[in-house]
Amino acid sequence: MNTQLKKGALELCVLAQLIIKDQYGYELTEAISTKMSIASGTLYLILKRLKDEDYVETYLVESAEGPARKYYHITEKGMEYYHKLKSEWDEFVIAVSELMNEF
Repeated sequence: MNTQLKKGALELCVLAQLIIKDQYGYELTEAISTKMSIASGTLYLILKRLKDEDYVETYLVESAEGPARKYYHITEKGMEYYHKLKSEWDEFVIAVSELMNEF
C-alpha cells in the first residue's frame, strides 16, 4: 500500500482500534498489521502525538511475561476527534470515488 495513503489514515485507524478496547503498543501494531504493513516506530510516534493532544491516556498493567505494559485508552476528547476524522475521511473517500468515476 502506498506510504502517502497510509500516513493520513493511520491516526484514524489507531483511534478506531482503541474504541474497540484499550491496547498496548505491540497489540495495536499487530492489529493494524493484519490489514497493512506498519513499522512499530511509526505507531509509537502516532501514539505520542495522540497522548500529547490528550486524545489518549496511558496506564500500566503488570505482565507475567516481563515488564509492565503501557496500555492506551481513548479519552472523551479522543472520541470527538475520532468522529471528526471519520467524517472527513468519509467525505474524502466519496470525493475521490466520484472523481475516479468521471473517467
